[in-house]
Amino acid sequence: MPEPKVAFVSGGGSGIGRASALAFARQGMAVVVADANADAAAAVAAEVVALGGQAESVQVDVTDEEGVKAAVGLAVSRFGRLDAAVNSAGIQGDLAPAGECTAANFERTLAVNLTGTFLCMKEEINAMLASGGGSIVNLASNFGLVGKKRIPAYCASKHGVIGLTKSASLDYAAQGIRINSVCPGPTMTPMLEKIAADSGDMGDLMLKEVEESVPMGRMGTADEVAAGIAWLCSDASSWVTGTAMSVDGGFVVG
Repeated sequence: MPEPKVAFVSGGGSGIGRASALAFARQGMAVVVADANADAAAAVAAEVVALGGQAESVQVDVTDEEGVKAAVGLAVSRFGRLDAAVNSAGIQGDLAPAGECTAANFERTLAVNLTGTFLCMKEEINAMLASGGGSIVNLASNFGLVGKKRIPAYCASKHGVIGLTKSASLDYAAQGIRINSVCPGPTMTPMLEKIAADSGDMGDLMLKEVEESVPMGRMGTADEVAAGIAWLCSDASSWVTGTAMSVDGGFVVG
């Protein structure tokens, strides 16, 4: 029996990262679940095992280059190769218009969302070159395609992820590595739930307004976004690279 394919997921302890790890497990892949929260990563790895798959968990700060190198290296040392990777670790940062956004908030948001994606992707590419190819999906956002008030750092970071993805996809297209980005629209994840909770009495109204902004009339689920990611990491998308795929209920075009 052939060895299973191997996936690495940053930000795999919750939300879209968790859903992606479980989607890979259902496809029979071994999964390394990486997250800043060690307990969350371990819990998702246990879910993968409960589905009959193989998994390892690792705590990682995606802004730490040596930590990222060790985390991605775990996939190779434990399972012998790397075939798929999802870079979903991210933060929204503080809400403020550009003129009030602090330098610290801007730098931290870009460090996690953009530099962290770069550091993970760099190590994943090198592992895939040794394995004979693979597929990488970087988590951008609908706000990597359009603007949004009061999140200048987040918008800048996610626009940057798309540009990074396009450039890297050209670098490695001839070497069997496909690199794409996914741009989720409003999705019910722990991050969105926290934003609503932090909004106090306005939280429910905010969620209602978010739903009404989507042409399909509802928010998406992490599983729906993960299904798009799993497709991009499968042979079914073998001629797709460098794209920024919207999974957003029509938000961007609407």
